[in-house]
Amino acid sequence: MEPGTILAVAAVVAVFFILSRKGRRSPAEVATMRAAVAQDGVLVDVRSPAEFASGHVDGSLNIPLGDLPARQGELGAPSRPVVVCCASGTRSALARRLLAQKGFSSVMDLGRWHNWTV
Repeated sequence: MEPGTILAVAAVVAVFFILSRKGRRSPAEVATMRAAVAQDGVLVDVRSPAEFASGHVDGSLNIPLGDLPARQGELGAPSRPVVVCCASGTRSALARRLLAQKGFSSVMDLGRWHNWTV
């Protein structure tokens, strides 16, 4: 096999690995987030209402990412723990940054909402 072909295959494998890990969390990370929600925190699903209706974590609050700035008051005090989730981890990462910029001091990114069951 040509060296260029080997490098191309290695690059494709690396990209696939990185993308397959995107939005995933370890059991220890999920346990920390579950504990935060159990201690008066809130789990916020930032997917669309249609996505949320197709399946979600029981007890989670649906606030689509685009609505989050206008609805951040629904989360309570900025010191309250907030765990955000979505379908792949992209929107939840954006939500975490947005809430941190708005002064929320304890925001955790669950990534994919399915991670809650890890």
